[in-house]
Amino acid sequence: MLQKIGFLPGFNKQVTPTGAEAMWTEGENVRFRYGTPEKIGGWSQLGDKSLTGAARALHQMVNKEGIKYAIIGTNRILYAYSGGVYYDIHPIKTDFGALTDKLSCDSGSPILTITLSTTAGMTAGDILLLENVTPPTGSGYSASDFDNKKFMITTVVDATSVTITMGSNANSTATDGDLSVKWFYPVGPAEQVGVYGYGISQWGGSVTGAQTTLLNGALSANAYGTGGSGTTITVDSTTGFPSTGTNYIKVDNEEISYTGITSTTFTGITRNVRGTTNASHLDNATVTNYSDFSGWGQAAATTDKVAEPGLWSLDNLGSTLVALIFNGPIFEWDSDASNATATRATIVSGAPTASRDMLVSTPDRHLVLFGTETTIGDTTTQDDMFIRFSSQEDINTWAPTAINSAGTQRLAAGSRIMGAKLGRNAIYIWTDSSLFTMRFVGQPFTFAYEQVGTNCGLIGKNAAVEVDGAAYWMSDNGFFRFTGKLESMDCFVEDYVYDDLNTTSNQFIYCGINNLFGEVMWFYPTADSNVVNRCVIYSYLDSTASRPIWYTNASSAFSRSTWIDSAIFGLPHATLYDAGTDTSFDVTGNTDGISIYYEHETGVNQIKGGVTSAIAANILSGDFDITQDQREGITFRGDGEHIMRVSRFLPDFITQAGNTVVELDLRNFPNQTAASSSLGPFTITSSTNFQSCRARGRSVAVKISNSAVDSNWKMGTFRLDVHAGGRR
Repeated sequence: MLQKIGFLPGFNKQVTPTGAEAMWTEGENVRFRYGTPEKIGGWSQLGDKSLTGAARALHQMVNKEGIKYAIIGTNRILYAYSGGVYYDIHPIKTDFGALTDKLSCDSGSPILTITLSTTAGMTAGDILLLENVTPPTGSGYSASDFDNKKFMITTVVDATSVTITMGSNANSTATDGDLSVKWFYPVGPAEQVGVYGYGISQWGGSVTGAQTTLLNGALSANAYGTGGSGTTITVDSTTGFPSTGTNYIKVDNEEISYTGITSTTFTGITRNVRGTTNASHLDNATVTNYSDFSGWGQAAATTDKVAEPGLWSLDNLGSTLVALIFNGPIFEWDSDASNATATRATIVSGAPTASRDMLVSTPDRHLVLFGTETTIGDTTTQDDMFIRFSSQEDINTWAPTAINSAGTQRLAAGSRIMGAKLGRNAIYIWTDSSLFTMRFVGQPFTFAYEQVGTNCGLIGKNAAVEVDGAAYWMSDNGFFRFTGKLESMDCFVEDYVYDDLNTTSNQFIYCGINNLFGEVMWFYPTADSNVVNRCVIYSYLDSTASRPIWYTNASSAFSRSTWIDSAIFGLPHATLYDAGTDTSFDVTGNTDGISIYYEHETGVNQIKGGVTSAIAANILSGDFDITQDQREGITFRGDGEHIMRVSRFLPDFITQAGNTVVELDLRNFPNQTAASSSLGPFTITSSTNFQSCRARGRSVAVKISNSAVDSNWKMGTFRLDVHAGGRR
């Protein structure tokens, strides 16, 4: 008999495949629309460039002339995209001016040293812009190798010098290079990782068998540093130091691990461990055993805190872009300027200098800072629960007076503000434990605040969106929605997400909307990844209270570090971060990976770097068995009691371009590994009416897939020709 197989929309990963009868269990690059699975739309790279670092914020705006801009903030550079071109608008922190005889090189090495007035605050990975360069004599480099080009700092050597890495070796040793140097405002690291906090024993701590010795030879501030060889440190004596396992020594303020010793050396060393920074150390510097040390003011032996990454908050007040570096200052950029793309963002004068998040409140036009300073300009007063807003339409006035609308507020529930979003009727503010609303009410209070949720804190700065009057977000303990009341959302993929979630990299979780298909998407990193590599989607248009529709996408090709809906450019835009070794178009020595800017819902393929490739899509159903039926006095129940024989199936696609592959996965027992039909997989064309299969098992699961360029499909209702067999 022919049996229709219909499945409920969405994935159910909370049960076994046997328990998910009449449901879908997994897939990649698919979505559900009107209850039916289909392949997702394609995406095309915008421009032909790869951006430096990890894109962490994306904002779009239109100036008074109608020019559209996409603003992309990576962990290294702030870009403006317009007309297919990327413009560097990153603010300058320090202009060191013209430097004479400050560029040096060594023969046969690509490493060049730049001597500055100070390197205070600089770290490896910071960006330097070089101008007016006269290369060192005989180096083989030309001015065109440097002028108006950006370089990533390779190492901070000491208090006045840094190194950069060229693409080729110098021909000679020289120290007479001239240049001008500008230092970009640092944003932060591309990764969010665990770091080491501090012990809580007695003041000064204690060391079992405390022991010291002296360096026998200076240590340089490179990756390993030596008094001996690349992985060895030579000292006067190692007597009394632990000799087995991984142990630790401290030289000045740097901690170093080692795995072996001789009478006068530490071997298998690793520099700058337990949250310390590698530095140069003089001959005869004191070396202290820190293997057993756990004291107040001393780094712990295990990771107990997280170093937050380089992030941005982006918004616009009219034609003025406002951009906040996470836990840093706020900048402005005038998109109406006649030479806007040739100018840089500049710091907002009079504004606080350290804040966690920022947005423009509309329509009242206040700039609001979250987790900011109680004393403007004093970063030591940054309070993670403190809110400060500017006077109306004046981003330079922040101190409240009787004649302006500037003001402040400190929230009480939680330990830090995680993020904020502008909603239809209010600003939503999440702490790590609660949800607040902030509503414009006018003078004398300007804003009113209300706590509307508890035990529902935001997991990461960008893990929330607002759409159609509802806020959706991801918490540490599940998915939530606020529509005037707080709701914990039922989710059929919740365990799949949370059991494999890298909570250490929580700030990389990014929530976006695709209103073309009614989707709220959370891009997140799995437990074994420090970058986004998976997505979970909620269909807010097609879901009902009794049947929420959730699905996932584990395709690496669909990993997005930012996402923005289709408001200004007509289609959704997003960025993909590749932490690999690919270099960007504008920074020499880039080690932070690259980001690619995509436009989505463009055809059915991926277009990257001018190359078209297929987007592979697949979906797998739960197990189903023979439908209850009664013939000749025998009742056949859909409980897997009887073997069923599938002789053929009739494919049904609402739309189909190219070929589609169908597989039948067979089981006789729930814990048995599924086996495909011996005649499959089956290639289905648009003209295929039926397919013989001769499959046999207690349960069958259907898998549909494609992996070819230009292929596309939207599933209809399949039918199987099934017959009841015996019990064995």
